[in-house]
Amino acid sequence: MAEFKMDADHPGIAMDRGVQGVLGVGLDRSEGALKVSGTARYGYEHRVEGDVAYGYLITAPAAKGTVTGFDADAARALPGVIDVMLDDPRIPRQAAAFGPAHAGNDAIDHWDQVVGVAIAESFEAARAAAKAVVVHVEREQGQFDTMANIAHANPPPRDSRLQDVAKGDIDAAMAAAHAAGGVTIDQVYTTPNQVHAAMEPHASVAVWDGDQLTLHSSLQILAVAKPMLAKAIGITADKVRILSPYIGGGFGSKMLGPEAVLAAIAAQKIGRPVKIAMARAQLFHNIYRRTDTNQRIRLAADKDGKLLGLAHDSVVSQCPDGGFMEPVALGSLALYDAPVRQFTHKVVTLDMVMAGAVRAPGEAVGTLALETAIDEIAEALGRDPIDFRKLNEPAVDPLTGAPFSTRALVECLDQGAEAFGWAKRSPTPGQRREGEWLIGMGVAAAVRINLLVDSEARVTLKPDGRALVETDMTDIGTGTYTILAQIAGEALGLPMESIDVVLGDTDLPPGAGSGGSFGAASAGSSVALACEDVVAVLAERMDAKPEDMTLKDGHAVAGNRRVPLGDLVGAEALVGKGKISQGSNAKTFSQAAHGAQFAEVAVNVVTGETRVRRMLGVFEAGRILNAKLARSQAIGGMIWGIGYALMEDAVLDQRYGQFVNHDLGEYHIPAHADVPPLDVLFIEKIDRHANPIGVKGLGELSISGAGAAVTNAIYNACGVRARDFPLTLDKVLAGLPEI
Repeated sequence: MAEFKMDADHPGIAMDRGVQGVLGVGLDRSEGALKVSGTARYGYEHRVEGDVAYGYLITAPAAKGTVTGFDADAARALPGVIDVMLDDPRIPRQAAAFGPAHAGNDAIDHWDQVVGVAIAESFEAARAAAKAVVVHVEREQGQFDTMANIAHANPPPRDSRLQDVAKGDIDAAMAAAHAAGGVTIDQVYTTPNQVHAAMEPHASVAVWDGDQLTLHSSLQILAVAKPMLAKAIGITADKVRILSPYIGGGFGSKMLGPEAVLAAIAAQKIGRPVKIAMARAQLFHNIYRRTDTNQRIRLAADKDGKLLGLAHDSVVSQCPDGGFMEPVALGSLALYDAPVRQFTHKVVTLDMVMAGAVRAPGEAVGTLALETAIDEIAEALGRDPIDFRKLNEPAVDPLTGAPFSTRALVECLDQGAEAFGWAKRSPTPGQRREGEWLIGMGVAAAVRINLLVDSEARVTLKPDGRALVETDMTDIGTGTYTILAQIAGEALGLPMESIDVVLGDTDLPPGAGSGGSFGAASAGSSVALACEDVVAVLAERMDAKPEDMTLKDGHAVAGNRRVPLGDLVGAEALVGKGKISQGSNAKTFSQAAHGAQFAEVAVNVVTGETRVRRMLGVFEAGRILNAKLARSQAIGGMIWGIGYALMEDAVLDQRYGQFVNHDLGEYHIPAHADVPPLDVLFIEKIDRHANPIGVKGLGELSISGAGAAVTNAIYNACGVRARDFPLTLDKVLAGLPEI
């Protein structure tokens, strides 16, 4: 096995020497035709042998209390009902923690909590049975309002990875700025509860063969899901196989859910395969949310615009047993230079579903506040917001003193400003008008920490000259099948049509899974390393050093010889294995991807309607593996930012702890009519300190700052400043100048 730990830069890989020309090219997704033709089977669509039964989750009509009993006789008597399961001690009644410690109790922790499942011959019969069950609950008064309980906020647990940081005295820095004729900002910014809203619901099909369980599901990180599922149902992990070849969106939510555990339990009990899909309304309350946030930003700058102090203090919410803390200030830690720095985190305990990771945890909501505050202080100083950001660009990580692995924020700002026509922007709000519409431009910085996760892969070069790439890594819709084939193709000198990629199967080597924008770096590096094993053998058989051998179009060239790869392989396939793991480089270098977001909006002076007219994102995310897929990822992130700026808000009924807009009809996300033409530019800087293939995360980076660019543009258009997100029509209308 070619194994490498990132304690130092990798000395070089075959992929870098490759001349096949498939890397970086904007190729179509290799599985795209399967998806658009409907032949790619997602978890719930998988066809299994046997007489399939269907399940529907039974949930509690309260947010806090105790289940005292059930009336299920009427449900059991309905046509087609096989079983109504209410008393199995393994039923996962804490939605986001699926071990036995959170199962089999009668306590209600949040609205719509799962308490059982109805199994029937059809989906419709199962749904009717589930709705016919009467759940008796002794209700208690819950706490659902973060602001009402903010005085009781507590610091994160001592063992939390998120700890407070203080460097200097922020109050003294604020006073010093005033005394020196500088400017300070002290504002509170809030964001609401948000949900993942993936197109594909959480769904699973469970099949038992003796004591062996096979689960067809939609899960992002299989290496984590497998032991968790085994523990939840009381078997050993070697008895479990999970298959998740396609995922219809997840954004952090497609971890092991209650429907997967219940499908396995039900299938075991009735001796038949069982399918369960969570209803959309159930997803809003049983799959973790992004917490609401209360963020206090304090900035102190001297009269020349240099920051003297930066503080980002956040309060989030969590359920009583929730261990996750939204890292709100994550992007703020090293974004701007300031000698005094403070980042604190507190949590309010609420009787709601667990708060967890939603795409770009930390930066997505943190930059909404910070990048708005940066605009505010730049305006107070009379400085252009781009110039102010450049003026406060750090030379090294301002918190740790570590050098940046790569950092091109200034280049992103400069290139974006020129391409977007920033020079035409008026610094005074309300100066550009077209009929009823006020036009404005906004800018924001983008940042996303860079991660590397342990990952393994196997690459097999067959006697016919074809290659097979295998790992339990998943494709969440980002193009994993394609980029792993491109990496292998470049390293082995094979065209794309000669490479097969198999993903999403726990019988394969454990990959990183999809999450945190670490998939391409982690899985891609393990594939590249596995190719090293294969290339070493090919070079030996060519009587050459690997670096002296050229691989192209299925042939090896060295020493005036050109030999088909199949001839070098012989009768027995060559198998290479690769493993990448994080090392000390993660601390030696400050690693993050950066970018600049630009937006132009129009605000109607009569109705308060906002229309985003155009956006530009300029990003530096290491090596670009596939120009087309990278652009698609960036566009998706920018659209997400539009939603956070203007629409997304899981509205909570404070009486009951229930989200009242628990469907995609009322939980508003950007539709086609809301999204203008978006442009994306990349500044490619291969990051050798980050991982062997030199890439950094992109998908979540492109969310960061996008929302703030939109709302900063709204301010430039009409003078309405966003501090309570999203900036919906009613908030804009209330602040519009008189016509």
